[in-house]
Amino acid sequence: MIVEIDARGMRCPWPAIRVARALREGAAVIEIIADDPAAPREIAAVADAANATVHQTDTPAGPKFRVSRDS
Repeated sequence: MIVEIDARGMRCPWPAIRVARALREGAAVIEIIADDPAAPREIAAVADAANATVHQTDTPAGPKFRVSRDS
């Protein structure tokens, strides 16, 4: 299951909270667009705590993070 989240305009910790909630609900992959400057650090911390990995790419809509559970 892939969960897509648009967190543009949300200030941290909200993007990270949305990622944590999706992980708790069983999402295997989360794709989130988040433009808060603190988002990379916050999302990485949530992923680390959940034994997941994060990959960041830049898109025209803003920075996109792909969080996936390690197998």
